[in-house]
Amino acid sequence: MGQRYLSSVSISLREQILCFTAACIAAVFFAVNPVAAFELITPAEAALPPGTAPSLTERGSPTRLPSITVLSPAGVGAVYSPLDFKLRFSAFGGAAIDPDSVAVAYIKQPDIDITARIKSFITAEGIDITRAEMPPGLHQFWIELKDTDGRVSTREFEFQVVK
Repeated sequence: MGQRYLSSVSISLREQILCFTAACIAAVFFAVNPVAAFELITPAEAALPPGTAPSLTERGSPTRLPSITVLSPAGVGAVYSPLDFKLRFSAFGGAAIDPDSVAVAYIKQPDIDITARIKSFITAEGIDITRAEMPPGLHQFWIELKDTDGRVSTREFEFQVVK
């Protein structure tokens, strides 16, 4: 009976060692192979000459226009790639943002419409891309959207990426 008890303890210990070893191997694998980044802008696109943002004048409205807030990359200064590319949309007066109306352009000569590329990341609440890969340089974007009441809002923003 004593031998049987020792045998079950050694199996349990052996299982613990195997589980610990498997966990260590998995941790090393994920540290070496991080989750792949989403290529938001290609090096060829970034190499194009800079463009100018469209000049659309938003006129006053009796109700508030939708808002576009850049959450990330936030602030002034250089950011590193891959980065989180996050924007928040807000609508007012009982309206909602129409995700199908969102258009995003990368401002170059000629402008590059990246809307189809990021369509799966666009919701009525905003755009949320984790680990967006971009080459070093100054990146300018133009976004336009509508709420369900037809009010249009636009925003231009830029940031500098370093490697």
